[in-house]
Amino acid sequence: NMASAAGCEHYVRSCLLKAPCCGKLYVCRLCHDAEENHQMDRFRVREVQCSECQTVQQAQQSCQQCHVQFGEYYCDICHLFDKDKQQYHCQPCGICRIGPREKYFHCEKCNLCLARDLHGNHKCVENVSRQNCPVCMEDIHTSRIRAHVLPCGHLLHMTCFDDMVKTGVYRCPLCMHSAWNMDDQWDQIDIEISESPMPTEYQGATVNIICNDCQAHCTVPFHVLGMKCNRCGSYNTAQLDTGNAAETNMVPELQDQPESPTTQ
Repeated sequence: NMASAAGCEHYVRSCLLKAPCCGKLYVCRLCHDAEENHQMDRFRVREVQCSECQTVQQAQQSCQQCHVQFGEYYCDICHLFDKDKQQYHCQPCGICRIGPREKYFHCEKCNLCLARDLHGNHKCVENVSRQNCPVCMEDIHTSRIRAHVLPCGHLLHMTCFDDMVKTGVYRCPLCMHSAWNMDDQWDQIDIEISESPMPTEYQGATVNIICNDCQAHCTVPFHVLGMKCNRCGSYNTAQLDTGNAAETNMVPELQDQPESPTTQ
């Protein structure tokens, strides 16, 4: 049986990890890292202390002395103890993920576990999760915050994506590609432009643009509300003459977005 009050704010477990770096006892590596000026290497953990009988012993799922279970889930590679969340250890990722395993696959090029519905249906970016989140600049690969997969293939923390949308930003911070399907927003801009003709002296004026969504270079009619790509219909464009981006001030509605599994 599991011990009664056990664990920390991060994990439910009935043991303390003996940090291989400093020899101190902590419930988890995150608790250790918050208190110390160095990080604990989870893979080098060799000993744990039972929270019930205080016996220090080799890392294993149950106490050798009182037989209490340290965690419903245990990984002897990551030395992760926790309640059962259908976790699995991904060998290519090198860490444990929250599953279930059958709902995810490991993309060899992205080097990341992704939802099954993205198999053959996403843009690969080599080793994408090894890059930091472009919003907060914190690690993505080992973060316990769920990662969000943009249509361009880049990743950011789901919490950072939500904050980005709330501030009206609809483009990838790295490549400027639209962060989700914007067809409804482009249709609305079409309507606004048709109802807002430019002054006579600007009618017939054209500008050279580059589309951030399809990378097309176009010569299109100038309008203060936006310049529309004549290849894909996007208003996510930039004027090449001045380098000024042509974008709307509207805040698009958040839609269901693809995700990667949470790291443990």
